[in-house]
Amino acid sequence: MSLVQIEQIFPSLTWRIRHETMYPDQPFDIVKLKDDFEGIHFGLYADHKLTGVVSLFQDGTEYQFRKLAILPQAQKLGYGTMLMAYILDFCKIQKATRLWCNARANAKEFYHKFGFHETETTFLKNGYDFVIMELILNYEAGEQNQVS
Repeated sequence: MSLVQIEQIFPSLTWRIRHETMYPDQPFDIVKLKDDFEGIHFGLYADHKLTGVVSLFQDGTEYQFRKLAILPQAQKLGYGTMLMAYILDFCKIQKATRLWCNARANAKEFYHKFGFHETETTFLKNGYDFVIMELILNYEAGEQNQVS
């Protein structure tokens, strides 16, 4: 079993992992998001090697995660699950009300494991089918202020 650490990283550190994992046949710049420098980025290090990344973007009490990517040779080892659990905890600490993503249609089952459900919104981009998936958090957020 590898030593695994997850920590916040600079946006530019996500680009190589995104490129190798998601768009290896496309130009490198396709993986750079215009709002990367406004996001919060997490890196998963397996035995001190950056192996997986995910980026979070906040809009009020809602967060969108984008570009969850695990290097191809390290997939199916539980690293994606570890990153998802980490950002779920992060969002709960931030008192987020909703976490959502544009999921590739072939990854829906992965997100179902965390309680995400599909919305009605689907689209095609860069040759991939996507569906917006969401998880509603902090149902009791409005009630927390009513301490008796």
